[in-house]
Amino acid sequence: MSSSQQSAAFGARGFTLIEIMVVVVIIGLLAAIVAPNLIGNIDRAAVTRAKADIRAIDNALNLYRLDNFRYPSTDEGLQALVTNPGESIAPNWKQYLRSVPPDPWNKTYLYVSPGQQGEFDVFSYGADGQEGGEGINADIGNWNLN
Repeated sequence: MSSSQQSAAFGARGFTLIEIMVVVVIIGLLAAIVAPNLIGNIDRAAVTRAKADIRAIDNALNLYRLDNFRYPSTDEGLQALVTNPGESIAPNWKQYLRSVPPDPWNKTYLYVSPGQQGEFDVFSYGADGQEGGEGINADIGNWNLN
């Protein structure tokens, strides 16, 4: 091995601990700045999806009423939009939804007919699954979609 090859081999070295720590700190700072923005977008997307689901269910319920002259009872529930509750109950029944989706927090949408807010209420209790709340935990219903 020539002397120039030896000096090149000895001159090649890895990163120092300080250089690695600086890179880790920079990555940590970037994560601290970006993460809250992403989490906020995920929460807003969940609320937007819940509102879209409730609008779709609301529309399906109105179509059900046009065909059958009444809304499904609370006992029949939203499942009456997916499976026929019976000829005597819904003589002009059609399939109004392929399935009743779960809310974005993997809970079932609630349905009451007659409702406290209108002829029927379709709603989710939000992320916490409990009545009331604020932000992502707020109730979302067909009466407050705007």
